[in-house]
Amino acid sequence: MVVGRRSPRRARRLGALVAFTLAASTMVASSTIEPAAASSLPPGFQEEIVFSGLTQPTAVRFSPDGRVFVAEKSGLIKVFDNLTDTTPTVFADLRTQVHNFWDRGLLGLALPPNFPTSPWVYVLYTFDAAIGGTAPRWGSVGGTSDGCSTPPGATDDGCVVAGRLSRLQASGNTMIGSEQVLIEGWCQQYPSHSIGSLAFGADGALYVSGGDGASFNFVDYGQDGAPLNPCGDPPGGVGATLAPPAAEGGALRSQDLRTPSDPTGLNGAILRVDPATGAGLPDNPMASSSDPNARRIIAYGLRNPFRITTRPGTNEVWLGDVGWNDWEEINRVVSPTAAPVDNFGWPCYEGDGRQNGYDAANLSICENLYAAGTGAVVAPYFRYHHNDLVHPNDVCPKGGSSVAGTSFAFASGGSYPADYRGALFFADYTRRCIWSISPGADGLPDLSKRRTFVAGAAQPVDVQIGPGGDLFYVDLGGTIRRIRYFNQNQPPIAVASANPTNGAAPLTVAFDGTASHDPDGDALAYAWDLDGDGAFDDAATATASHTYAQPGTFTATLRVTDPSGATGTSSVTISPGNTPPTAVIDTPAAGTTWKVGDVISFSGHATDAQSGTLAAAGLTWSLVLQHCPSTCHEHPLQTFAGTASGSFVAPDHEYPSHLELRLTATDPDGLSNTRSVELDPQTVDLTFGSSPAGLTVTVGSTDQATPFTRTAILGSTLSVSAPSPQAIGGTPYEFASWSDSGAQTHQIVANGAGTYTATYRVRLGGPVISNLVARSGPGRVTITWRTDVPA
Repeated sequence: MVVGRRSPRRARRLGALVAFTLAASTMVASSTIEPAAASSLPPGFQEEIVFSGLTQPTAVRFSPDGRVFVAEKSGLIKVFDNLTDTTPTVFADLRTQVHNFWDRGLLGLALPPNFPTSPWVYVLYTFDAAIGGTAPRWGSVGGTSDGCSTPPGATDDGCVVAGRLSRLQASGNTMIGSEQVLIEGWCQQYPSHSIGSLAFGADGALYVSGGDGASFNFVDYGQDGAPLNPCGDPPGGVGATLAPPAAEGGALRSQDLRTPSDPTGLNGAILRVDPATGAGLPDNPMASSSDPNARRIIAYGLRNPFRITTRPGTNEVWLGDVGWNDWEEINRVVSPTAAPVDNFGWPCYEGDGRQNGYDAANLSICENLYAAGTGAVVAPYFRYHHNDLVHPNDVCPKGGSSVAGTSFAFASGGSYPADYRGALFFADYTRRCIWSISPGADGLPDLSKRRTFVAGAAQPVDVQIGPGGDLFYVDLGGTIRRIRYFNQNQPPIAVASANPTNGAAPLTVAFDGTASHDPDGDALAYAWDLDGDGAFDDAATATASHTYAQPGTFTATLRVTDPSGATGTSSVTISPGNTPPTAVIDTPAAGTTWKVGDVISFSGHATDAQSGTLAAAGLTWSLVLQHCPSTCHEHPLQTFAGTASGSFVAPDHEYPSHLELRLTATDPDGLSNTRSVELDPQTVDLTFGSSPAGLTVTVGSTDQATPFTRTAILGSTLSVSAPSPQAIGGTPYEFASWSDSGAQTHQIVANGAGTYTATYRVRLGGPVISNLVARSGPGRVTITWRTDVPA
């Protein structure tokens, strides 16, 4: 039920979660390595779940001594003794320091190549305070899930935080001593484009990535905040009103290295630092600079370089840069020590050319970069548009995208076929796919050899090469998965189901293993362990039945065996004497609609046949945004654990999208039940025109010839620009005014249906320049132009 609302203010943007989204896991740890049958892989490859029961894992790293370290987004670091360990040890708990909210959290993890001789675990996370502040600012001491109060509001004025690079000393499987902070920087205003990942190079350097910390839905040059411009970007510092053309804030922080008159920030950059001190290395391109941050930077002009890697045997840095509404990029830093520092162009450039929204804003930082001509910007090594397939025969969907992982296979060794050795693997969280690009004769990824490797992957946010040269990937939903290759006999896939899985004791359960199969087409032998005693002696057929006389929790397991002796197992949990609770959402009611800024209250309860009414501790709420540009994909926004009621502020997001509120009730024995309610937004149509008609107007990230109409969520904020000059039929025009009296670039709030018209006048004298930019492959940007001189 909507109980109140806020009036829209400057730039209320909840925005798209483009790096990756948050997803809470309720998976139960398994005692065996389970196959993962939902994905599709090339012949001979199989996916298996190695670790489960994790909560929002974000990164995995493998120690030379066989241990496996996993970072969870909340700030927990867990260590498994080996690949068969099912009970990890908590190595460190950074939850108080970490701001776990939306795309923020503990995102980067690294071990030195000679670990544990060098006993350090490196972490990169969103620090829950401003630079130099004390945590927690927005969350709570020991809090697993944090928030952002309104005001200031996550996307209204932004909950300002910082980024941190630290190292933690290991003694066995636990941290000793205190956290050693190496770098604290990366001012972040909005809840995405946070810090990224860590990687060690062959040179022993530690490479670090971080995003721009800016808005993800409107053209952000530092115009918002409470106080305004909270990161203190020029001109004017904290509290200053920034406007084109002089503004240097927001996403323009990614170009900070080009404005040496002020201190350099780390946003949107790749760093190369001494792992002992966090200082820039003496052979870095700008080692002679008086600015310590400039000395650290080896590449910049990036939006959200969420994942980086180094190519084995080289010092090349490869990274996936998450795009706005159009392009995903894979970029290559050929020589981290070579000058000049590589500039990949964001926010002035994206993908194949200029970024329309920032180009139209006529910002001096971008205009000067455009004027610099050939060689000013490094083009992506590979890029793909959100509306295109990654390769012509791709089975993965197109639409929304977020490149979420890059990793190189070993140049030799491992069990994979030879044409995968030295390949680049990269993932897209939104498309739920992983691709490979095999090397060419020069050893570099040959773009003509790109192909689908894993279709239907489970929420991939990190890919790594691990033991045996196999690809492992992190599933944000709670698992670590391994892709193995079998060049001869493949093991069979066991699939067990049971009906019912719970109920009053005695409980008779029918088991079915007929969905099990063998990739080689071999006949299977079946064996069941139905009583959980570890012996597969309870049935030897594809189907079976068992009566559980006493209450308890039992794990029933099916083992299938092919004629060569290869096996596969699948387990089902049976709970005789117990039934799941019933979750009930009392408010909001089905059919509730909202506009940006509405305060929506929620309440619910749950009953359980064995335990009666559950306490609030057994209730967890999840707020999910369903974004539906083509097919829907979800962006979980926030969780509210251990409460029967609460409220949230209705978010701003591009249309079409809607909210889903879920309530999960869990009884004392671990059985759960989830209910959800769909909450649709109220919308308005906005018409954009020009006088004369047919000129181009920019709304958000895209431009279009007028007239055109956009549907927006009521109360949402959009950035609009009237590019100038431009021409129709050889006649040059320049901007004169907007019908709402706004500046040439300004923001509008969709409080109702309306028409916005940009009026132009004939431009007298001077050339009209039309820039055509090509960024179609590796190398430097090429700019050509045509000059029209009015008669």
